[in-house]
Amino acid sequence: MPIRFVPVAVAFAITLAVTPLVRALARRWGLVATPKTDRWHKKPTAMMGGVAIWLAVVSTWLLLMPHTPHGWVVIGASTFLFLVGLVDDLLHTKPYQKLIGQVMGSAVVIYYGLALPWSRFASLNLIFTIFWLVGITNAINLLDNMDGLAAGIAAIASGFLALNFLSGGQPIEALMLAAFAASLVAFLVYNSHRASIFMGDCGSMFIGFFLASSALMNLSGGRSRSFLPVLAVPILVLFIPIFDTTFVTILRKLSGRAASQGGRDHTSHRLVALGMSEQRAVMMLYLFATLSGSLAVLVQQLKADVSVALIAGLVVVLTLLGVYLAGVKIYDDGEQAPAHEKAAFGFLIDLSYKRRIFEVLLDVVLISLSYWSAYAIKFGPYQNGVQWKLFLQTLPVLVFVRLGAFLLMGVYRGIWRYTGIGDLVLFAKAVALGSVVSLLVLLFRFHFQGFSRTVFMIDGVVMLLLLSGSRMTFRFFRQMLPTTKVKDGRRVLIFGAGDAGELLLRELLNNRDLRYAPVAFLDDDIRKQGKVIHGLRVFDGNGSLRKLVSEQHVEEVLISSLRISDERLTRIQRECEAERVKLKRMSIRIETISEGQPPTIAKAVSNRAS
Repeated sequence: MPIRFVPVAVAFAITLAVTPLVRALARRWGLVATPKTDRWHKKPTAMMGGVAIWLAVVSTWLLLMPHTPHGWVVIGASTFLFLVGLVDDLLHTKPYQKLIGQVMGSAVVIYYGLALPWSRFASLNLIFTIFWLVGITNAINLLDNMDGLAAGIAAIASGFLALNFLSGGQPIEALMLAAFAASLVAFLVYNSHRASIFMGDCGSMFIGFFLASSALMNLSGGRSRSFLPVLAVPILVLFIPIFDTTFVTILRKLSGRAASQGGRDHTSHRLVALGMSEQRAVMMLYLFATLSGSLAVLVQQLKADVSVALIAGLVVVLTLLGVYLAGVKIYDDGEQAPAHEKAAFGFLIDLSYKRRIFEVLLDVVLISLSYWSAYAIKFGPYQNGVQWKLFLQTLPVLVFVRLGAFLLMGVYRGIWRYTGIGDLVLFAKAVALGSVVSLLVLLFRFHFQGFSRTVFMIDGVVMLLLLSGSRMTFRFFRQMLPTTKVKDGRRVLIFGAGDAGELLLRELLNNRDLRYAPVAFLDDDIRKQGKVIHGLRVFDGNGSLRKLVSEQHVEEVLISSLRISDERLTRIQRECEAERVKLKRMSIRIETISEGQPPTIAKAVSNRAS
């Protein structure tokens, strides 16, 4: 084994060996996390796992690695934060006391020369660095809300930080981060679902501060001084903790809850609420962490405009996912009441529901990306030249004209979750109108001198793809992600796999109050048998009902169509009675409301099982 891998293996072995000992001691001394309404775990679980991580990282660094001045700063300040977290685990200190400890640790890091070089002013860099160190530390702490999530995300982030150190000519720092990642991976053996030990505040604060301060070594000691890597690399490597913290903070503020208040409203919790298993939800966030970390490595190799485009794409995708997840119901209606009682918050919630301002801002980004893509495909990445000068000069024109075309054609009148073929045709017309008007404006303003017709053809195609793709995201998420599970929902068969059956299925899936869990279709039409509708298979309606009821533990059969003979209905009813399951039929009724009738008994068009 090469000598450079020895510290990595030792850090892994120490954590693997010490964690069971820490777990046993924590249980003996009563240092366990008990289940609470605002916490995710269901049984008492040992804490203090951070002790094993800290011991492995620090001892390995002291005994087996070369020491650098910045390394001493990171290890020393992170150890101080470990002690602050340890005191909190033992004595349950106040939030402001932990904040003071975090600021003190940040002051030590800044004093010894580690800072974010994001501006030309030292005072601003000092403020940026404090917010960075405190923010990332608390982001990791907040991310520690599901088995294996915080440790896994931190391991991925530290691995990509190590790669960035290597590419920047800092092998010693890379070795330090690799050993840190190895320790976290070893801890995951005990912390993954179902976790037998949690890292505690001592672990989350040590891990968060270690990652945040280590990223500063890459900026302060690396060779690359290009502004974009300096700005983007630390953010991209730790993008998932930043995203989750921002997401939770905004939603808690909009719902009238304190941002510092614990809860089951994180990204991971909402994915589980959609029907994912805990393992799948965690793995999905691992995937996004890997994507953002890979982009952090690419940023240092690609040209600036390509990097910006890729970063914008990642941000757009995660923002759309965040908007989709924001609509997932986590708490009961009573828990959300305080938000609607406040006029200011009521305005914000209404605004977020309509999403019109968000759509416009999103389209500004998409129009810019589309126009840039057309130029990049035609002329290559950005470079000083006539063509790219024309791009910069005319981009505002394209944004103005396309937004006007979208508004005129009614693009902003639709509801994303119901986007269909008709909307796609509308988008094509809006894009075509925007392209024609843009060409006319450029013709009269610039006489179309120096412009390429190919660019505008590519721009039109890309713009249509981006516009349609963005509006179809909610339908895409609903197909890719599970639908919200109905707890204790009645398992039902749907008899009739036609249009009415598909309508009934969508109603059952979208209306959680009905508390139904569809398992399959039945239909007498032999041409439909074996087909699949929205993931449910169609079975033969002649002779399969009683077998399916028994095999699938069906509790009710729902008939979707009124066009069924009385004789066939009687046979179905006899089979249901024999299996002791209820038989119901969907009806759609439009009731006339007379002028003298009180409005309280008026009914709108409804779909219901009756």
